[in-house]
Amino acid sequence: MSRNVTAAVARAERSDFSVEQLTLQEPRADEVLVRFTASGLCHTDLEVLAGRLLTPRPVVAGHEGVGVVEAVGSSVVGLAPGDKVVASLDSCGSCRNCLAGQPAYCPEHGALNFAACRSDGTVGLADADGRPVHDHFFGQSSFANWGLSHPRGLVRVDADLDDAILAPLGCGVVTGAGAVWNALRVQPGGTVAVFGVGAVGLSSIMAAGAAGAAQIIAVDVHPERLALAEELGATDTVDASSADSVRAILSLTSGEGVDYSVECTGRPEVMANAVEALAALGTAGILGVAGLDADVRANAFELLKGRTVIGSVMGHQSPGVLIPRILDLHRRGRFPLERLVRTYPLADINAAVADSRAGKTIKAVLTHTH
Repeated sequence: MSRNVTAAVARAERSDFSVEQLTLQEPRADEVLVRFTASGLCHTDLEVLAGRLLTPRPVVAGHEGVGVVEAVGSSVVGLAPGDKVVASLDSCGSCRNCLAGQPAYCPEHGALNFAACRSDGTVGLADADGRPVHDHFFGQSSFANWGLSHPRGLVRVDADLDDAILAPLGCGVVTGAGAVWNALRVQPGGTVAVFGVGAVGLSSIMAAGAAGAAQIIAVDVHPERLALAEELGATDTVDASSADSVRAILSLTSGEGVDYSVECTGRPEVMANAVEALAALGTAGILGVAGLDADVRANAFELLKGRTVIGSVMGHQSPGVLIPRILDLHRRGRFPLERLVRTYPLADINAAVADSRAGKTIKAVLTHTH
């Protein structure tokens, strides 16, 4: 049996998404059928669209989904029809890193999240001509109103929560917040600089505030984003389009630099700035995704001041632990995710892409109809 679904498809012959009617198989024994209600649009999805990742096309991307479980395979435990879930990354669940609560560093991360197929190479989607369309992207492919998910990537959440708030938790929000809490371990009274205040950077700012940071410096080239960063907890802002960001940070910290820096742009020169802006014994967290051949440059002598550079993806912690922590802060008014979000119908996905690329929208969330 199969069902009809509406999905945004990335095809090699197109530069934009194609909204199409596809058919979806019923779940296998180890799969969960999810009725997706919303999905965040992330930079990684745009890299898939552009063909700059190893993900094959045609493919239904989307890795920040939220929805309701409709059916579970015979071997699935812990989930039942009617459960509201946030979909995040997939992992093997049995390697050393998975068992240590670090599924983002699973050795099978690339195969399970970017190959966009089952482990046996099959897919669950087909187009109107019966040709296969890749799915299982990050174990979900949530740019569709129905999808087959792997249970390891699903986190149950309260049914009363707003879909537009929940969707970004699958990747961008946990990436920024988790890096601050788990990779950098920002301490009360610390000083923090955040380079790039999109969804990831603004989540880092809110997390740094929740951690008790005394000074939070936001760095970006969009004045309107810097203004929002101040509203969400930044104590200082630097417009990098008109100022040397490192000099400005040193000036704001009496020449010492910051205890922690968070780089969210994926630009190697900004990564270098994040390291250069550190105080002695400071730590720079690299979150942005650069090209496969990109290097992070740092002055070797300056590293002898006890500086640390650490990479972090997906929050440096299991989403099943991190997502409830963020939602608890949100319920108490200390993590206002709604300030980041603008919603678009799935049919308007290309408008959402254009607005995101132009900096008009911080976090686009696509809503699905059934």
